[in-house]
Amino acid sequence: MPKVAVYNINGEAIDEIVLSENVFGAEINEHVLYEVVKNQLANKRQGTQSAKTRAEVRGGGRKPWRQKGTGRARHGSIRSPQWIGGGVVFAPKPRDYRYTLPKKVRQLAMRSALSAKVKNGQLIVLDSLTMEAPKTKEFVKILNNLKVDKKALVVLAEKDENVIKSANNIQGVQTALTNTINVYDILKHDMFIITKDAVKKVEEVYA
Repeated sequence: MPKVAVYNINGEAIDEIVLSENVFGAEINEHVLYEVVKNQLANKRQGTQSAKTRAEVRGGGRKPWRQKGTGRARHGSIRSPQWIGGGVVFAPKPRDYRYTLPKKVRQLAMRSALSAKVKNGQLIVLDSLTMEAPKTKEFVKILNNLKVDKKALVVLAEKDENVIKSANNIQGVQTALTNTINVYDILKHDMFIITKDAVKKVEEVYA
């Protein structure tokens, strides 16, 4: 079972925690990670792109010149795709890009993502993370104490407005709850910072 240190907000290692082998020590399946990230990005697409086909472009009702005898190529409409101002061939139309993946695939991807963070030494467990008031400077100080100078995802067990507001203005830092974390956000950030209480909740869901 993977074992990692538990830090306080001063960056001091005060304890150790044994993580679930099923959740944080699973075999990393890169293909499943790819499929789930692709699915998340597809589901985010608005699908509002649109262009006009030759049937929708205005004009072009009259044949530009007679079929034969001009020495020029034959044309039936000045709104054909090869003309300036003409329609678009196979024009994109609004569509829904959403699709679903099996629950077991999504869970396997989450275990793989969490295990990858542990394997790469990119997971930091905090004893607790609370703030008396929203203070960006104080949150930056906590990150400096933990020697985090890259993009970081901070996961909380319960919603804490002071912590969330303190992290909002820091570039590259994102906060999430245990029920809102996803594979794309975990992989997108270099460091994964999570509280002890949040670890227990994650293990309950994905064990």
